[in-house]
Amino acid sequence: MPSGLVVLTDRWQARRPLAQVVAAAMAGGVRWVVLREKDLPRAERAALAADLRPILAEVGGTLIVAGPDPLDGDAVHLPSAGPYPPPRHGLVGRSCHDRAELSRLTTEDYATVSPVFPTRTKPGYGPPLHPDGLRELIQASPVPILALGGVETPVQVHACLDAGAVGVAVLGAIMRAQDPTEVARALTTPSRATTEKPR
Repeated sequence: MPSGLVVLTDRWQARRPLAQVVAAAMAGGVRWVVLREKDLPRAERAALAADLRPILAEVGGTLIVAGPDPLDGDAVHLPSAGPYPPPRHGLVGRSCHDRAELSRLTTEDYATVSPVFPTRTKPGYGPPLHPDGLRELIQASPVPILALGGVETPVQVHACLDAGAVGVAVLGAIMRAQDPTEVARALTTPSRATTEKPR
């Protein structure tokens, strides 16, 4: 189940080739990556997925593919618009934005809720939920929730986890980073702190 820091790809915002950015994020503690790049032809997306899977496999990570086609893998993340019912795969997530969309969930394993904060990736998208709105949707959700949208600092990560999210999904903070490893390490630290139990 995705948790902690989940990275969404966007080669247009990445400062380096995606494989390099993903590898750097892995070095910073990331173990879940959602491959977007939905504008690419299937063959090119499949090749990119094939390049990324071994990078994740080296650290026990998982590649999730945005859309209903797993590109020869077994994990997908579906848009809020469909398909319904979700296809059967090993792991299925769904993008949601409000109670109505959460209420349509059936066999999905998890969902993202967005936007939590104002986001540079999708300026004007919202309005942002902020942690209080996120908490309300998490309490209404039948599945675990990842917080998405405008998460760029450890303080924001803490706020999302305190609201009940199992993790946060980020795009721009990693894709645009000069040092994805350093940013990933900073953003995964709050997640580790909440999951580590004192002995």
